[in-house]
Amino acid sequence: MQLHELKPDNKMKKKKRVGRGGKRGTYSGRGIKGQKARAGRRIRPALRDILKKFPKKRGYRVKVKPRSSAVVNLELLEKKFEINSEISPRTLFEAGLVRKISGKIPQVKILGRGKITKSFAVKDCFFSKSAEDAIKKAGGRIWKNSG
Repeated sequence: MQLHELKPDNKMKKKKRVGRGGKRGTYSGRGIKGQKARAGRRIRPALRDILKKFPKKRGYRVKVKPRSSAVVNLELLEKKFEINSEISPRTLFEAGLVRKISGKIPQVKILGRGKITKSFAVKDCFFSKSAEDAIKKAGGRIWKNSG
C-alpha cells in the first residue's frame, strides 16, 4: 500500500456556499427576499414615530400656565365669618368657600359683590379695587399677598 492509495473511511462532504457579507451561511441571517433582506434597509425607531405625532406648537420650550385662583365675593364673607375674624385662603377653605385645586389650596381673589358691615383682617388674598375699598370702609385690615 502506498500513500496515494489511502482512502478515508467517510466521504468528504461538499462545503456549503456562504452568502456574501456575513458569517451565518447562505443568506447571512437575513432570510429569503423581502424588505428586511435587502441592503440599506433601515426601520425607523418607534419612539421617533411617537414624537412626530405630537402637535408642534410655537414658542420656546414650555409655556407656563398662570396659577388658577378661586373667587370669593364680599357677601359670602359677610355670611360666613364673625366680626374681627381673620380671613386667609386656609380659613376660606375650612369654611367651605374654596375648594382645593389639584391638591393645593389655591390663591384667592376677593371681589366686591355684596355689602359688608363687619370688619375683617384679611391676609394673603388678592382684591378687586371695589372689594379693597369696601373692606377698609367697614374698618377691616388688609395684608397684601406678596405674589
